[in-house]
Amino acid sequence: MKQLFLIIFGSFLMSGLSAQTWFHADTIMKHINYLASEELQGRGTGTEGEKLASDYIVSYFKNWKLKPAGENNDYLQEFDFEAGVHGQGGRKGKANNVAGYLDNGSKFTVVIGAHYDHLGTGIDGHSLDPHSEGKVHNGADDNASGTAGVLELARYFSTNTEKEPFNFLFVCFSGEELGLLGSAYYSEHPGIDLKNVTCMINMDMVGRLKQDEPVLEVSGIGTAPEWKSILEKFQSKALKIQMDSAGVGPSDHTSFYNKDIPVLHFFTGTHSDYHKPSDDVDKINAEGEEAVLMIISGIIAQLPVDRKLEFLKTRNPSMNSSKSFKVTLGIMPSYTGGTDGLKVEAVIDDKPAFKAGMKDGDIITKIGDNEIHDIQDYMKALGKFEKGQSAIVTVNRNGNLVELKVTF
Repeated sequence: MKQLFLIIFGSFLMSGLSAQTWFHADTIMKHINYLASEELQGRGTGTEGEKLASDYIVSYFKNWKLKPAGENNDYLQEFDFEAGVHGQGGRKGKANNVAGYLDNGSKFTVVIGAHYDHLGTGIDGHSLDPHSEGKVHNGADDNASGTAGVLELARYFSTNTEKEPFNFLFVCFSGEELGLLGSAYYSEHPGIDLKNVTCMINMDMVGRLKQDEPVLEVSGIGTAPEWKSILEKFQSKALKIQMDSAGVGPSDHTSFYNKDIPVLHFFTGTHSDYHKPSDDVDKINAEGEEAVLMIISGIIAQLPVDRKLEFLKTRNPSMNSSKSFKVTLGIMPSYTGGTDGLKVEAVIDDKPAFKAGMKDGDIITKIGDNEIHDIQDYMKALGKFEKGQSAIVTVNRNGNLVELKVTF
């Protein structure tokens, strides 16, 4: 199977990411079109729209004869949530994770997950639209794309005529947008024994692979000794894989890393539609998502079958440092390394960076007297400023150093 995959994948890459694969762009778009439709009203955590999404996922899990892996012999796993800043002070309710299990009689299990909730109509305060309340945030990329990826991988592995050497747990999490609530709950109350899990693969925003010079960001490669060598097999001129070692990041793989499980997180990049009503289906690159799913299935084909992956702890960016910040720059930073400095994935409208003239793709190298080499330097630097203060922020813009005066 491994040799066959590499032959197919090699010809697939040489054809410029356009070859026929065992994943289907039209099926990916079918899932995203429904999940990101106006009918579902943005799939806000615990809303009726999210329930329609969970019903949709369950219908496919049943069709593929996956075993229920939620609770009480059901596909759903209910948990309580509270919205608001850091999960406090907002609306309260109940939401559901959706989990299905493919039992191939193996010793080891691969977890494949993605969150299916989004921002609903902007009522919980996480939108980056300045006038968000009442606007439907369809979340086509974030994260109908990842959910569609889970469904396509579940279809493939459950209908493949060649029995896989692993069991699979497919999980769609709720409450991610409120702080990884669903995955944290599932990792504490799993529907299977996590001691038998060899790794967890997470997809969050995998629907916007760039057409020109496509880059797939993969983090978590430091969580197992084998990850780097496996991923390097899929590097090519057609698709660059940008790797980062950290096992912790702003998505659901973090909950499994915290249980000493090797993880990989797949991401095709932040964009200016992130957490805005404009994150819609017309901007999805379904053929690009096919390529991502080919790589994920290929990685799984390279996993050792006679033993679990060895878990390694990694140097991780602090995910809680922002609680002490008194200021914000107003950017979406890259959580993946690969550059000296902090890459700006997206600049948020009407925030300090936007007003100072910062642009998407700039690389921050200095804030005031503080040199910035990575996201940890960036977080430390922000913590030194008070609201109303100004600083010169130096950015690398296409090889040229540009100084911007930012007022926090």
